[in-house]
Amino acid sequence: MGISSLTGPLRRGVFLDRDGLLNQPVVRDGKPYPPATLAQFHLLPDALEAVAALRQRGFWLCVVTNQPDVARGTQERTIVEAMHALLLRASPIHQIYVCYHDDADQCQCRKPRPGLLLAAAAEHNISLDTSYMIGDRWRDIDCGHAAKCTTILVDRGYREPLRMQPHFRVPDLVAASRIIS
Repeated sequence: MGISSLTGPLRRGVFLDRDGLLNQPVVRDGKPYPPATLAQFHLLPDALEAVAALRQRGFWLCVVTNQPDVARGTQERTIVEAMHALLLRASPIHQIYVCYHDDADQCQCRKPRPGLLLAAAAEHNISLDTSYMIGDRWRDIDCGHAAKCTTILVDRGYREPLRMQPHFRVPDLVAASRIIS
């Protein structure tokens, strides 16, 4: 583990996508979508167990999520923030970073670009090359590769091809947490 001249030893982090990894997505025609309401926001049964195990092992835990429906006008930011407040209360996750932009905005924070991971790493002294990115879609895997993290795909069987191959492919978040040491 490296040392930062400004803030001390670098930490190891686990970056987690939100929809499909921590909470149940809405799947239509083989493609996942975020829940539209707080009532539809249900944490997956294995999610809390897996993130608790990672936190116990000393990892800094961060959710990194694209929420473009806010930019598209089909979702209210206050609902997304209420979902995140619930997630933070129910889990040992340290922080949530959100991109509210759509692809047309060409921002650096929208996955597959690594902006959210780079921002979290800079703010919290995270060593990206000893950290992990876990997700269930190609954008998560490509983002992790762009940030030089080890990538883990939780394969939900979506009808959506990968663009880059993950370092690991697992059936659920518990299996992903067991790979990480």
